[in-house]
This record gives sequence, C-alpha cells and structure tokens, in this order.
Amino acid sequence: MGMSRPTAPTYKTRNWPAYNEALRRRGSLTIWFDPAMTWDAAPTGRRGRQQTFSDAAIQTCLTMKVLFGMALRQTTGFVESLLRLIGLDWSVPDFSTLSRRQKFLKVNIPYRGSQGPLHLLIDSTGIKVEGEGEWNARKHGGPKRRVWRKLHIGIDEQTLEIRAAEFTSNEVGDAPMLPELLNQIPADQEIGSVTADGAYDTRKCHDAIAERGAHAVIPPRKNAKPWKPDTAGAMARNEVLRASRQLGRTIWRRWSGYHRRSRAETKMHCVKLMGQRLSARDFDRQVSEFQIRVAVLNGFTALGTPITEVAG
Repeated sequence: MGMSRPTAPTYKTRNWPAYNEALRRRGSLTIWFDPAMTWDAAPTGRRGRQQTFSDAAIQTCLTMKVLFGMALRQTTGFVESLLRLIGLDWSVPDFSTLSRRQKFLKVNIPYRGSQGPLHLLIDSTGIKVEGEGEWNARKHGGPKRRVWRKLHIGIDEQTLEIRAAEFTSNEVGDAPMLPELLNQIPADQEIGSVTADGAYDTRKCHDAIAERGAHAVIPPRKNAKPWKPDTAGAMARNEVLRASRQLGRTIWRRWSGYHRRSRAETKMHCVKLMGQRLSARDFDRQVSEFQIRVAVLNGFTALGTPITEVAG
C-alpha cells in the first residue's frame, strides 16, 4: 500500500466584511488622490528653470499609471479629467515631464510600522523589463534580447508591509543585497529576526544580521561546514547548523518558524500581479516604477488584509 499524502489544511477568512470593504476601497480614487496635497513645487531659490510640480504630484500621476495599468499619455488625460471632476484648476504634467521626473523621483513609501521588534522576511525574484532590444524588435523587426532585473524586498511579518526594497540588474546575487536591505531600516528600530532562504547563508549576511542584534533564521546549505567562530554572525550561524543537524532539516524549519518566509513569497507574487514586466525602458525609471508598486502595495495593506484560520 502506498503512503497517502496528508490532506492540505483549508483556510477560512475570519474578517470577510472588513476585508471585502478593504478590497472595494482599493479601487476608490479618494484613497489615492488627496486634494489637500501640495501640487506645485516649492521654489528652490536657485537660478534657472524652476520645477513646476512637486514630487507628490508626480508620484500621484505615476501611482495612477501603475494602479490602472495605463501608458504615460493616458495617465495625463486621466489625471486631467480627475482634477476637472473635483473642480481643481491645477495643471497636469505632460508626457515628457512625467517621463523626465520619473527618472529622479524620490518615491515616498508609506508604512504604519508595528509594535515591538521588527521581524523581517526577505525574498528576491527576477522580473522582465522591456529592454532596448525588445523595443527595437517590435518597432523594426529583428532579434530581440530578453532583459531581466531583480527585485529584493524585506517585509514586516506582523503588518505584511514592505519595509525595505532594492532593485538591481540580474547579475547581482541575492545575498549581497541583504545588508543593503537592513540599512534601509532606521538604526533606532529594533530588529528581532531576519528570515531568508539558503541563498543568504553567507558570512556577510550573518554578520550584518548579528550587527543589528537580530536573530538569523536561514537554513544552512546541505553540505554546510562550521565556520571559523571569529564573528558574532559566524558563531550564531554555527549554532543554527548544530540545531538543524540535531533536529533534522524538516523539524528545524518548523521549530525555527522558517515557514513564515512564504509570506514574503506571497508579497512578491502581489508585486508581479501589478504586471509581469516593468514598462519603463531605462534603469532609473524602472527603479521608480518598482518603488511606486511598493508604495501602492503598502497602501493596499493599510486598507486591510484577510485574517485567516485553519478550518476543520
């Protein structure tokens, strides 16, 4: 008789009415557009041509673009009609202004934060971008080159908000970005633990986590050897290795709470639900586009998330 597979647990959402309302509000323009914002740029006092629009105005336009999957010129028309509906006579950035400002935009990523130490879940994935080669191929025919970028995120386990985000070319490994992600968390914010997959089982990662006084939940590689115990990170990692050998990898994963990392994978899936590729064609604009997706997702999260429990 073959072994029968264990039945997967079914989950039921406990807070349907609240979650239903949150989903409805995600489409509400009043959430994403604030008539009280500062639309015009503040004078810089420097000589030369002044900016007409504030960063908030540019971010609002680009948020509409990402939210509703529009091209830049459609976005301009959409924001224009939105302003007229509200009865505001503000001018709207045109296509070339939006495109130029997207390159250098400092995106404001909102988060509410959580109580107590931050438990950070790390993940990274590749995303396709329309490279110069593909655009040429579509325009003129000919061979096309696939271009990939990498997204790296750190999410707050408690609130599911994205607290750190990095965008790199495809050649950059996952592990070197972990210290960069940690650097985005303010120094006065206590970090309780950092959970990541085996790709992050490196000295630099463990040292960066130990420096923040946090506990690393990273499975050691299959043939891992103990490290020379010359740093706090190496010593902590040797403890993890010992525990995972004693308990066995499967039990260690359950015991250490490693399964929480799946939440980061789910969040990464959400980033991609907003489009399997980035539409901007150069690197700096792609960074802004990714950051605006992050800001939108944190906005969604703030509106409400499902609370689930195992049913039966």
